[in-house]
Amino acid sequence: MSDMEKPPHNGGPGIGDSGRKEARERRAGARDRFWSVFSPTAERPQSALNLRIVLAAFGLVVCAVFAAAASAVGLTTLAIGLAVLALIAGVDLAVVIRRRVRRGDGHSLFG
Repeated sequence: MSDMEKPPHNGGPGIGDSGRKEARERRAGARDRFWSVFSPTAERPQSALNLRIVLAAFGLVVCAVFAAAASAVGLTTLAIGLAVLALIAGVDLAVVIRRRVRRGDGHSLFG
């Protein structure tokens, strides 16, 4: 069977898995050594996902409230613009929370 006829590797268990694991461990060790040398506290920096959750929630609430107020006053264009920004903040909030849950290393706020 030639190289062109072989099916692509699907990433399942197989011969090259231990090599990938070792490479992943080497990269993790290199990252830890990097932070022990270049960080003033010799610690890895914390994730900014908590900050993104707070900012997205704040933007969602503020834009939604102002959109409702602009709509009540009759400023339709402003209300639509703020509603779009609230929608974007809501999507960002959902994406960040999903990323935190998928991370699975005990850093999730909600999962």
